[in-house]
Amino acid sequence: MTDVLIVRGARIEGGNPTDLLVENGIIAESGTHVSRAGARVIDADGLVALPGLVDLHTHLREPGFEASETILTGSRAAAAGGFTAVFAMPNTSPVADTAGVVEQELALGEAAGYVTVQPIGAVTVGQKGERLAELGAMADSRARVRVFSDDGFCVWDPLIMRRALEYVKAFDGVIAQHAQDPRLTEGAQMNEGAVSADLGLAGWPAVAEESIIARDVLLAEHVGSRLHVCHLSTAGSVDIIRWAKKRGVAVTAEVTPHHLLLTEELVRGYDARFKVNPPLRREEDVIAVREGLADGTIDIVATDHAPHPTEAKACEWQAAANGMVGLESALRVVQQACVDTGMLTWGDVARVMSRTPARIGRLAGHGTPLTVGNPASLALYDPRPARPFAVSDLQGRSTNSPYVGRELPGEVRWTLYGGRVTVADGELREDPAAAL
Repeated sequence: MTDVLIVRGARIEGGNPTDLLVENGIIAESGTHVSRAGARVIDADGLVALPGLVDLHTHLREPGFEASETILTGSRAAAAGGFTAVFAMPNTSPVADTAGVVEQELALGEAAGYVTVQPIGAVTVGQKGERLAELGAMADSRARVRVFSDDGFCVWDPLIMRRALEYVKAFDGVIAQHAQDPRLTEGAQMNEGAVSADLGLAGWPAVAEESIIARDVLLAEHVGSRLHVCHLSTAGSVDIIRWAKKRGVAVTAEVTPHHLLLTEELVRGYDARFKVNPPLRREEDVIAVREGLADGTIDIVATDHAPHPTEAKACEWQAAANGMVGLESALRVVQQACVDTGMLTWGDVARVMSRTPARIGRLAGHGTPLTVGNPASLALYDPRPARPFAVSDLQGRSTNSPYVGRELPGEVRWTLYGGRVTVADGELREDPAAAL
């Protein structure tokens, strides 16, 4: 790793051009005309500098499902997208419901060296919803787990959900809920509405999401604990979160890039790349979640990066797996959906894709301002180019992206993780520990 770097002329969060001197992984100096003998200079003219992105919701599949992704390949995909930290969901095999499994995931992330991989612990044993997992042991482990989720499975039992909220309150943890009433979505294949009726596919009603969110915000208020709502997708869900926040409930919510841009109309082609949980919704819902993100009702963008092998998607719609990869495309989609439309500034992007997810996950050393004394974890992003997203843009093990062939703006040019260059001039580095 090069010890001394100068980032020349970057627009920090879209502001005026500024130089940053990076030394031993820390921002040592900022200003104009910064110089240091022997330093490697990165020309960042015209590039937006953002604090390293933080994704609160990824599926890295290891251990157990390495045909789809590994912690190494997922970390590479994250770095390519400008991320310096990702939270790994627990739906692995074995499930991440013990201190031993989350510590194994942490060690694999450290060995990969591209990003901080922070494990998320399961709420219940085996994600079966029957009894609480080892929440305290995972919190006290070397992984210091603070986010717990049965993602992919709703914690549907209200008593189990209440007990989980009570338990994690003791160490400032948060329950991240996959809001999906299982009885209301049995056999569901897409959003319930006119398009599902036209196609003859079983519908997935918005109320299946909204009813669980309404229940859980009331439980969180009763207990006085923190609740996080995963991949919020409907206009009604935005209204419930807005109501809960006005009441002072300690609730946060995320939206995925695909729910900010894509609609149920794409399902008409039966292309399983567009099959996802929760499903793509109506245009009205897309507008509502964009507005909710812009006004602060929705706190963050999280990818729900969900890799699958080709055979799980290259099949008939009903048999296909739910999920999309999203780490490499996330920033470009947010630019198209929210920045280019005037709904977010680059400062807002830094908030919803770096600072706030780090705060929700209680992840120290990430989401910090690009100021002297803070870690040199940042993405240098060029918002000017526009080109079709391609399979070659994907750095993970799976290719189930809904954006392949779709024109997207922007490009991540450089990613620095604690001063270590993981992406250099648009190219992922094979060995981020090596000198430039």
